[in-house]
Amino acid sequence: MAAWGDRLAGVRGVLLDISGVLYDSGEGGGVPIAGSVEAVARLKRSRLKVRFCTNESQKSRGELVALLRRLGFDISQEEVTAPAPATCQVLKERGLRPHLLVHDGVRSEFDQIDQSNPNCVVLADAGESFSYQNMNKAFQTLMELENPVLISLGKGRYYKETSGLMLDVGAYMKALEYACGIEAEVVGKPSPEFFKSALQAMGVEAHQAIMIGDDIVGDVGGAQRCGMRALQVRTGKFRPENNLHFSASFKGLEGTGNTAVTMVYILKTASRHLQGNRDRKSSPCYPTPLKSCRFLHLCAHLTRLLPTS
Repeated sequence: MAAWGDRLAGVRGVLLDISGVLYDSGEGGGVPIAGSVEAVARLKRSRLKVRFCTNESQKSRGELVALLRRLGFDISQEEVTAPAPATCQVLKERGLRPHLLVHDGVRSEFDQIDQSNPNCVVLADAGESFSYQNMNKAFQTLMELENPVLISLGKGRYYKETSGLMLDVGAYMKALEYACGIEAEVVGKPSPEFFKSALQAMGVEAHQAIMIGDDIVGDVGGAQRCGMRALQVRTGKFRPENNLHFSASFKGLEGTGNTAVTMVYILKTASRHLQGNRDRKSSPCYPTPLKSCRFLHLCAHLTRLLPTS
């Protein structure tokens, strides 16, 4: 298998997922994942370009950034690509007036959008607002339209909070697709347009970027389809049984190094080089047991192996 340095050659920018990589949401706002605050700081001290790419749709971008700053992260609103602002841009460009089925925490993002006489439905992670009554109203709105448009802020199956796994917007999106006989438009990961907007904001090409996330489908598979490399951390929603999901490619693990690979597969191969090498200056790998791999260790690899000039 190609070495870490070979696989990461040419990377100039890092896209970071937030939930499950930097912190786990939950009661009181959530908690940072061990080592993640230091990891972000380490990346930012390097010359790598860093941007945050999230499907968070229960909080406005401003509220999310404020929370992360309270948790100790060095992050600004301008560094975050999030689905709600991107959706507002789509609505304005296409003259769409949404019926909103969203969480109250993100509703303020749509304050400048005309919501009279809806001609589309916008769906986000509405949490407790995903009642039968609210889902049925969204269904009725779509069925009354000659050309129904359903826009979903991401299509995740589930995510992790401190209390456990939580059902995500994708399940409700699929229900409306099935009931209405339509296909939703996804604004957020794994949409190629969403990744491309993040790359454009960061100022790098897809082949120069690497995505770090906990979601094998939305983060890893979506990034790969855009021509990026991707790494999966073993925190957040990570589950071993999802490693070989059809949405992500593992082709070329012994070959060219052009295919993005997940963190777990890289570490399985590299683990024999990682153990006991902390004091060996010749080793570019940060020593860490495979099963305890966290974002901090991953960023140590990146900042040691990637050229930063």
